[in-house]
Amino acid sequence: MAGGVWGHGLSLGRTPSHGRLLWLLICLCAALGSLALRESAPGTWDWQPALALQQPWRSVTGALVHWTPQHLGLNLMGAALVGLLGWRSGVTLRDSLAWLLSWPLTQWGLMLQPELLHYGGLSGVLHGGAAIAAWRLSQQTDVRQRWVGRLLGAGLVLKCLSEAPWQGALQRVEGFDFALAPLAHSSGVLSAGLMLLLLNLPSVLSSLFASSHDRPPRSS
Repeated sequence: MAGGVWGHGLSLGRTPSHGRLLWLLICLCAALGSLALRESAPGTWDWQPALALQQPWRSVTGALVHWTPQHLGLNLMGAALVGLLGWRSGVTLRDSLAWLLSWPLTQWGLMLQPELLHYGGLSGVLHGGAAIAAWRLSQQTDVRQRWVGRLLGAGLVLKCLSEAPWQGALQRVEGFDFALAPLAHSSGVLSAGLMLLLLNLPSVLSSLFASSHDRPPRSS
């Protein structure tokens, strides 16, 4: 693999890790699923809070629904970019599992905005993937990689705040033929962070417990 900021310092090896393979599989399923549903009636698969309890599977399929060809095309490009970002950042199996678990949770987070009666699109899930990849980069030993991860993470936070999801469920952006649901982006980042925290919590507590027992006793 080529060197530089992305490749330097990462012990990726010749054999892809299970984490990176699962990451690419998630991206592939997201892309293929979106393509498979492009001719389907959106109301059959999209996220609808009114049907959340009766049809909870919409928290998965809702991300695969796209309203226009432009919407689909942009998110397919986003899936490719997030796939590459995760691969090059050296995501672990725990990272990829956190992203997978955050997928439905991203849509459930939209319950905070009940006026959003229908939602479709991968952007929320992709924001979550980008957040996890940024975190993984920030944990690398190479200083340049850590700064790339920190800047990417800070950029995601600033983007979500600048979109001001509290100002309305939908926002129109010039040049787009579909409306944006900014809360989905924030929900994706927060859901991914929560899953990452929960999956890493046992190992963190274990390390803290072990370190406390390894400390030499204080002399009286």
